[in-house]
Amino acid sequence: MKKKYESPVIQKMNGGLMNKFGTRTEYEPVKQIDGVSVHTLMEEYGSPLFVLSERTLRRNYQDAYRAFSTRYPHIQFAWSYKTNYLNAVCRVFHQEGSWAEVVSGFEYRKALGNGVPGHKIIFNGPEKTNEELKLAAENNSLIHIDHFDEMYQLLSIAGELSKKPRVAIRVNMDTGVYPVWDRFGFNYENGQAFDALKKIVASGKMELTGLHCHIGTYMLSTEAYRIAVKKLGDLAWKCKTELNNPLQYLDIGGGFPSTNTLRGSFLPGTDTVPSVDEFAEAIRAQLQELGYGAGEMPLLILESGRVMVDDAGYLLSTVIANKRLSDGRRATILDAGVNVLFTSFWYDHAISPAQDFTHHTEDQVMYGPLCMNIDVVRQSANLPLLNRGDRVVVHKVGAYNMTQWMQFIHMRPNVVLIDEEGKAHLVREAETLEYIEQQERVPAHLQTINI
Repeated sequence: MKKKYESPVIQKMNGGLMNKFGTRTEYEPVKQIDGVSVHTLMEEYGSPLFVLSERTLRRNYQDAYRAFSTRYPHIQFAWSYKTNYLNAVCRVFHQEGSWAEVVSGFEYRKALGNGVPGHKIIFNGPEKTNEELKLAAENNSLIHIDHFDEMYQLLSIAGELSKKPRVAIRVNMDTGVYPVWDRFGFNYENGQAFDALKKIVASGKMELTGLHCHIGTYMLSTEAYRIAVKKLGDLAWKCKTELNNPLQYLDIGGGFPSTNTLRGSFLPGTDTVPSVDEFAEAIRAQLQELGYGAGEMPLLILESGRVMVDDAGYLLSTVIANKRLSDGRRATILDAGVNVLFTSFWYDHAISPAQDFTHHTEDQVMYGPLCMNIDVVRQSANLPLLNRGDRVVVHKVGAYNMTQWMQFIHMRPNVVLIDEEGKAHLVREAETLEYIEQQERVPAHLQTINI
């Protein structure tokens, strides 16, 4: 039997420079980001400080769009708001042509506020109030139904709407990656998903427009996406042939990884993470197997977040102390901890000194400033010896840290965006005590104290 043709793929290698002792391991200081001095940024905006590179954001989007659009003619990206919903970040992606993908009424209203037309907002998530569903339906947004209760909720208010809601269902499935993400959506294998589709079509009160899945996060298997497309395609074909309801799009969600290194990994993420081109090729190959004619191919929607923004983000921090632990290990304490670097719980973020240093290095644990033993930025990092007042750059922190950060013990810092011309813009101000306390109310009998 003749083997199926597979397109050749060029794989970038990241082995580093070689010498007679092996791969070069010395650290290089990171003194500037997109041509702007790290020290100048910290002097003006304080420490710690988040820095975002607009040039990298746009490059990442353009690279991902090229990877898919050169393989498949009908592509649409939708920016995942939960990954980083700072308005400046969202608007960069919207300027590049990305729709908005949101998972709450809060995010939905942010998308509207950023100027995204309602029909270009995808409303995901398991919790949508009646008011939010009505708003989305009246704005002609794509509502992705997560469970039967939500379906019945939408049906119950359909009579109050001026138009049929445009809906899809979220489908969960076994793609060979475990544990299966089956908390969200309707299951494919047990027939629940097709049952939901039949109920939607039979109701006559909603316009069934597509199918959606999101099979996991930081996915390292391109094969999992091929399986997901195959199963979504099977459901789409049944919608066309059995329900007489052709679909307009398949939304395969996000989950593409950045090149951060997962904790416990033997090799760095740059060597283990598939490229966007590899994901695109696997998805393209299966799309062509679905049986659609040239003019029938559905729109492919991608809700990528992490892979777009992670390496565009930096956290600048200052060393506040060094000490020896009881077991002899060197400990370096930074002024940024897990309150602003939530992803340090699962990544070994690369950390670079921001100034020249000696050639001496030592394994050390990197702590934040919180009075909590879990405040560990890196469990073990081989770094040059750092002194109090030295500055460091933590890499690839653009995803989730500015949405999952906590106001805990310390307040959240400034966020700066460096534009393509090398100009720094303050896009989120550091919190103040007045800002933190503005929502608090003190009962009258607690207005005075007696100490």
